[in-house]
Amino acid sequence: MDIIQKVINTHNLTQAEIIELLNLKEPSALYAAADETRKKYLGGGVHLRGLIEFSNICKNNCLYCGLRCGNNKIKRYRMDEETIISTARKAKTYGYKTIVLQSGEDPFYDTDKLCRIIKGIKQMDLALTLSIGEKSYEEYRAYRQAGADRYLLRIETTDKALYKRLDPDMSFENRLRCLQDLKTLGYEVGSGIMAGLPGQSVESIAQDILFLKNLPVDMAGIGPFIANPDTPLADYKQNNFEIALKTMAIIRLLMPLINIPATTAMEALDKDGRIKALKSGANVVMPNITEGEARKLYILYPGKICTGEAPAVCRACIEGKIKAVGRSIAQDKGVSRAYIRRTEAQTAAERSETKS
Repeated sequence: MDIIQKVINTHNLTQAEIIELLNLKEPSALYAAADETRKKYLGGGVHLRGLIEFSNICKNNCLYCGLRCGNNKIKRYRMDEETIISTARKAKTYGYKTIVLQSGEDPFYDTDKLCRIIKGIKQMDLALTLSIGEKSYEEYRAYRQAGADRYLLRIETTDKALYKRLDPDMSFENRLRCLQDLKTLGYEVGSGIMAGLPGQSVESIAQDILFLKNLPVDMAGIGPFIANPDTPLADYKQNNFEIALKTMAIIRLLMPLINIPATTAMEALDKDGRIKALKSGANVVMPNITEGEARKLYILYPGKICTGEAPAVCRACIEGKIKAVGRSIAQDKGVSRAYIRRTEAQTAAERSETKS
C-alpha cells in the first residue's frame, strides 16, 4: 500500500511518511486525494467567513509580521465599537453567516470593550470567531460567556528554537497554554502554521502537522511565508506556495472532518491560489469585509489581494470563482464537524460518568 492510499484508508501517517509526501516532486495525486476526501466527508459546500480587521496595532515584535510594533513605516488604525458592529451588520446583508474579528494584539480593547462588541454581533444570529492573540484564561472565559463561538490562534511553528528566534519576547509554552485553555472552555478551536519560514525544515513542518492532529484542532489554517519588506526578514525571497499547498492537503487527509480555509496569502503568490486550495482539500474562504482606508492598512505581507475592492464586490467575486469550479456556497454557519463529533463524545462520556 502506498502512502497516499494508506492515509486515505486510515487517516494516519508517521512523521517519515509525511516528510515523503512533503518532498513529492509531482504532488497532483496528493491534491486529488485531498479533494476526494473533502468531498466524501464534507460535501461540496464552501463556507464563507466575513473577516473584519479591526486594528493593526500590535504589542508584539514578530520578525515576519508587517504589524510588528517595531515597524514604524505602517500607518496605524483602530476601529471603534460601533464601526465594528455596523460592519458585521452589513456583512449579514451580504449573506455571511460567520464573522471573524481579527487584529494585532492591541491592549486598547480590554475585556469590557470586546464583550460589548461580541454581544452586539451575536444579537444578529451570526457565528463569531475571534483571532486576537494570547489572552488569560479569565479573558477567554469572558469572551466565551459573551457569546464567542470560535477562536483562531496559529502556533506558526512547533520548532521551539525557531519559534524563539522569530517571536522574540514571546513564549512557546504560553502559546500552548492558550490553546489548551480555549479547548477547556469549549471553543471551536483553530490553529495553524506558516510554511516556508526562514530556517524551517521539512522535518519541522511534519512535526507541525502531527501537532495539529494530536491537539486536535477543529480548524487548520495554512499560510505560505511571504517576506515583508518592512521586517527583518525582508531579504528572504522564495515562493512557498507549493509547500503550503502540500501541507494543507496532507492535513485534510489526516483530519477529514475539520474546516480548512483557502487563505488569501495563497492568492498573493498564485493568481489562482484560493481555487487551487479549494481543489486540494479546503472548504472555507474568508473574504475581507473591512471597509475604507483600514482595508489597505492591515499589511501582514506584501501583495495582499482585494485591498482596492468594496466588500460587496469581493463577495460577488469569490462566489463566482467558487461556482466556476462546481462548488456551492454553504448556507449554514459552518460548525466544524470535528468539533461536533468531539463535543458529542465528551457529552456521552460525562453522562456515562454520572450514571456510574
